[in-house]
Amino acid sequence: MYSVGNRLRLSLFGKSHADCIGCILEGLPIGMKVDREYIEQQMALRKPSDGIGTPRKEADSVVFEHGLNDDVVSDGTLMMVIYNGNRNSSAYDKFKIRPRPGHADLPALFKFKDYDVAGGAQFSGRMTAPLVAAGAIAKKYLAHKGIEIHAFTRSIGDVVDTDKYDVSEYGRSVSFRTRAMSPELDSEMTQTILDAGKDEDSVGGTVECAVTGLPIGFGGEWFDALDVSVARMMFSIPAVKGVEFGKGFDITRMRGSQSNDQYTVRGGKITSDTNNMGGVTGGLSNGMPLVFRVAIKPTPSIAKEQRTVNLETMTEDSVSVTGRHDPCIVPRAVAVVEAMAAIAIMDQELSFSHI
Repeated sequence: MYSVGNRLRLSLFGKSHADCIGCILEGLPIGMKVDREYIEQQMALRKPSDGIGTPRKEADSVVFEHGLNDDVVSDGTLMMVIYNGNRNSSAYDKFKIRPRPGHADLPALFKFKDYDVAGGAQFSGRMTAPLVAAGAIAKKYLAHKGIEIHAFTRSIGDVVDTDKYDVSEYGRSVSFRTRAMSPELDSEMTQTILDAGKDEDSVGGTVECAVTGLPIGFGGEWFDALDVSVARMMFSIPAVKGVEFGKGFDITRMRGSQSNDQYTVRGGKITSDTNNMGGVTGGLSNGMPLVFRVAIKPTPSIAKEQRTVNLETMTEDSVSVTGRHDPCIVPRAVAVVEAMAAIAIMDQELSFSHI
C-alpha cells in the first residue's frame, strides 16, 4: 500500500492484474455527500475511446467497501474498490526474461525477487482508475468551496495547440475524444494517434490544467508548498516525465521585468495582467489561476521490435509487445491529471486554509 497526504490521506493498493485495485481516503469531512453519478462520469472520461484506445474494456465500477451510509461519509474514511475482470496475464511471461524498454520491468525485477510483470503490476497506468474515483470526490468538495479544476490536451506528437484560452473554457475538452479544444484539433490529434498505431508505434503529448478560485495566500510552505504538492501528485502518474507551472522553462529566456506578474486592482480585487508564474509564488497562490502543464511519454508498449537483454543468458536480445495497448494515453490522462490535482488541492485546503 502506498500513501500520500497530510489531513487528506490517500492510500493506493492492488496491481494491474490482481483481483482488484482500490484506494482508501482518510480525513474526509464527516457528513460529506458523495455523488456516485459524478464519479461514474469522471471514470468514463478515463476509459479508452473507440478507435484510438486499447481494446481492453473494464467496467470500472466503484464499490464502496467502507465508510458510506446512504451516500454520506460516516466516519471520515472511505474504502473504494474496483474489480479487475478483463485480464490476460500469460501474455506477459516472456517479459520476465526480456524486459520491455520504457517499462519498470528491468529495475523492478532487480529490486523485487517476486515481482510479477503481468500488466505492469503496481507500476501500471491501470492503478490510476481508483485515483480518478478519489479525485471525483475531491473535485466535488472543492466545487462547494468555489474551486474548479479543468484540463485539456495541449499537444499530441507534433500536433500542438498554440491558441490561448481563458481558463473558463478548459472544460469544453470533454466534448472531444482526444480531449482537444476544437473539432479541427481533435481530428488532427486523432490522425496522429492512428498513424502511430499503424506503424506499430506510439506517441505522447502534454496536458494543460487550470485550478481557479484559489484565494491569495492559499497553500502550505516549503515541502508542503502548493506547487510542490501538485507536482508530486503529477509525477505519481506513471507516464509523466515533466511538470511546469506558468511559463515554465520558457521563463528562463525572459528578464525579471518581463517575467514578474505585476499587480493591479480591478473591481476592488488584486489581480495582474499576466500569469507567467502560473498562479503560484513562494509556494502560495497569488490569486491568479493555478496553471500547469504535464508531459506524458509515448506508451512504452509497442509492437515494433526493440532491443533488450536476455536476463537468463545475459546477452542482447529483442522484444515486441503485442496485445491490447493504447497507441497514446494522453486523452485518458487528462482525467487523471484533474483528479490528482484535486486530491492535492483538497489536502491543502484541509491542512492549511485556516492557519
